[in-house]
Amino acid sequence: MRVFAATLGMALLTTLSGCASAPRGVAADVDQLLTEIRENYGYLEEQSIDWDAVRRRYAARAADVRTKAERVALFEVVLDELHDAHAHLGTNTKHSYRLVPSGADLWAEVDGTRAIVTQVRPGSAAARAGLRAGQEVLAIGGVPVARAIAERLGMSSADPAAHAWALRSLLAGRHDERRRLRVATAAGPRDVELDAPEVPSGDGMLEQRRLAGGVGYLRIHNSLGDDALVPAFDAALAELGDCRALVLDLRDTPSGGNTAVAEALLGRFVREPLPYQKHELPGVGWQGRSRVWVQYVLPRGPFTYEKPLAVLVDHWTGSMGEGMAIGVDAMRRGVVVGTGMAGLKGAITSSTLNQSGIRFAIPVERLFHIDGTPRHRWLPPERVDLIGHDAPGEDAILARALEILASPSLEPGQRRGDSPPSRP
Repeated sequence: MRVFAATLGMALLTTLSGCASAPRGVAADVDQLLTEIRENYGYLEEQSIDWDAVRRRYAARAADVRTKAERVALFEVVLDELHDAHAHLGTNTKHSYRLVPSGADLWAEVDGTRAIVTQVRPGSAAARAGLRAGQEVLAIGGVPVARAIAERLGMSSADPAAHAWALRSLLAGRHDERRRLRVATAAGPRDVELDAPEVPSGDGMLEQRRLAGGVGYLRIHNSLGDDALVPAFDAALAELGDCRALVLDLRDTPSGGNTAVAEALLGRFVREPLPYQKHELPGVGWQGRSRVWVQYVLPRGPFTYEKPLAVLVDHWTGSMGEGMAIGVDAMRRGVVVGTGMAGLKGAITSSTLNQSGIRFAIPVERLFHIDGTPRHRWLPPERVDLIGHDAPGEDAILARALEILASPSLEPGQRRGDSPPSRP
């Protein structure tokens, strides 16, 4: 029986040390991992991956494994062939790459042959080093960026999304290595050595305050997987219930969460059941057909907050945070403002490798906005370009949201310019 979760950080990462004796059953675990990906990974058909070639390449490597760390590294490179940040092991070694987005402080895109930083996480090591959106990364670890990406990809891929995955993984770096970047500046190339990415999450599960103009502000601090968030959120909403508008900030949810918590929060903003997300489970129906269903949010709580709502997102809005954002948009309950999100594919299921006991997670369910857009490709209707607008202390996304909430054309309970929601 599959157990589903919508979180990037569902398992605690444990550092493994090497051991002297060769582990048993490595070949069996590799075969199990390759088979389960082939049979259950929800996005294999969409990607130009020759999985038979992947199987031949990595099955042969099992005989060369001598230590526990080598075993983990082999499982990691098998998962890396998916080029999917939502597929990961439940453990790591000191030499493992950090997870993206939870272990990253830089977001970048591949633009032709160039690697361009599009967001720097505020308060992070990268921000303190003076890196800004719009800068070009020329080299990583002394290796020209195009070659570094090619080496990180494993088996070659022409998929632009795979190249972007490799770039972000390289920028997050390995746990046991300092990150060394060369970036272009007006004065010429500049070499930057970065500390480990920090997770600048605030204290507690959430933050609440009142902004100028009678606007309430609620920021979730990476706690969408914690049941205790629900009563804390209810208490905060009760304090801010008289505000003329509300900002819900989801820019600190990189580790995702679970649907029960997210749906409970969304239930405070609706008076009737409304569809917020579409699911597809490939290959489980009759003759291999998909099973498709729509998830609804149900009203909850002592009162419904029906005044204008703005939801803030960026590249550290991950998994269930992304689900909440598309839900608000699908229900026409508010306006979503920000950059693209983490782009984590689907809902993951966790399994255990039989011989080693190591857990791994892969996306199995495909997730969609109600309009049919895959969740990992969905973009907020009010997008904010941070290039030139990310100076220390500047918050262009929040500023844009406040500008929208001040507009007299924004009706309570709807996003701008939309007709009433349609039912699937």
